[in-house]
Amino acid sequence: MPPLRYSINVTLDGCCDHRSIVPDEEMHARAAANIARADALLFGRVTYEMMESAFRQSPGAETDDPFAQTIDAAKKYVVSSTLAQVDWNAELLQGNLGDAVSALKREPGNGLFVGGVMLPLALAELDLIDEYEFVVHPRLVGHGPTLFAGLSKYVDLTLVDRQEFGSGAVAMRYEPRR
Repeated sequence: MPPLRYSINVTLDGCCDHRSIVPDEEMHARAAANIARADALLFGRVTYEMMESAFRQSPGAETDDPFAQTIDAAKKYVVSSTLAQVDWNAELLQGNLGDAVSALKREPGNGLFVGGVMLPLALAELDLIDEYEFVVHPRLVGHGPTLFAGLSKYVDLTLVDRQEFGSGAVAMRYEPRR
C-alpha cells in the first residue's frame, strides 16, 4: 500500500503558522523533491486555498521556482465540506474521510503527500498517516496554531531519518509504531 506522508514546518515552540516561518531555497528544493515523489497531494480547504493563491501559475506564465512548478503541476485532492468545486488540477474527496483516503492509499503508486494542520489531525485520529516529517526551525514566536491540538490519543513514533539545513533547521522523519 503506498504511504501517506505528512510534512510541516514548525518552530521550536510548536508554532506552525506559515507566516512565522520562512523556508529558504534549500528547504524549498527539498519540499519540491518530496512533492514530486508523491502521486498526489491531499489538502484541506484552508491549505488548498493558501497554496493556490501563492503558487498557481497563470496560463502561459513560467517560473524558475522549482517548488512553485512542482506544486502547480501536482495532482491534488481536496477535503472540504464548504467547497462545491475545485480546479487547479484538483478534485474534491467526497464521503467519509477514512474511506476516501483509504481508497486512495489502495491505488498503486508512490503514495500521497499531505500538508496543513486540521486535515492531518483528522488523519492521525484515523491512523492513516504512514510517515510524519517535522521541519523544526530555530525560532521562537510565542503564538500558534500548534500541531495536533485536540488529538484524542498518543501516537508513538520512531525516528527513521533526519537532515540538518544550513539555516539551522532540522527535518526529522518518523514512522508510527504500530
